[in-house]
Amino acid sequence: MNEEDLIRSAAAGDLDAFNQLVLNYEQMAYNLANRILNDSDAAADATQSAFISAYQSIGKFRGGSFKAWLLRIVSNACIDELRSRKRRPVTRLEPVDHTSDEEIESPLWMADDALSPEEQLDQSELWHAIEICLARLSEDYRLVVTLVDINGCDYQEVSIIVGKPLGTIKSRLARARERMQACLQGFWELIPDKYRHQDKAMP
Repeated sequence: MNEEDLIRSAAAGDLDAFNQLVLNYEQMAYNLANRILNDSDAAADATQSAFISAYQSIGKFRGGSFKAWLLRIVSNACIDELRSRKRRPVTRLEPVDHTSDEEIESPLWMADDALSPEEQLDQSELWHAIEICLARLSEDYRLVVTLVDINGCDYQEVSIIVGKPLGTIKSRLARARERMQACLQGFWELIPDKYRHQDKAMP
């Protein structure tokens, strides 16, 4: 079945159809949540919560971009989590190896087996700097720069996800990119040479 058929079947109560939609989008949803929350466990919880909410409300989906509709639910779940954190201690910035409770350099999902060891190291160092700078952005800025520059969403999709006009999205993205660039200057020595001349685009 194509996506439209899957959505119609899921809205009619077909759990198998909805599970196929989950398989199609779960990695994208998790990556978005992980970059917003900077916490793999919280991201997994937010993603699961978002898919439950999506299943409960899929009958209200009225067409358009299903990806945008779903990622809006994911982003709302993440924003709820961030707001609740203000009443709890802040989690550590670095990823943690939960088997030993020790900090590790980068989460496993950043690795690409197709790269050489040297290229993996370069990419790991770059993502390490980007993750830190993303975590320093405000919620609004972090969301738009993650959606556009990392997830590859277009402005219209982001407008739907965030629920703001296109002009607001473009303005937030420009400011977010400026702050990311300024932040990354502080990690100049960590950034591989081949990435240092990229002004706006995330890898």
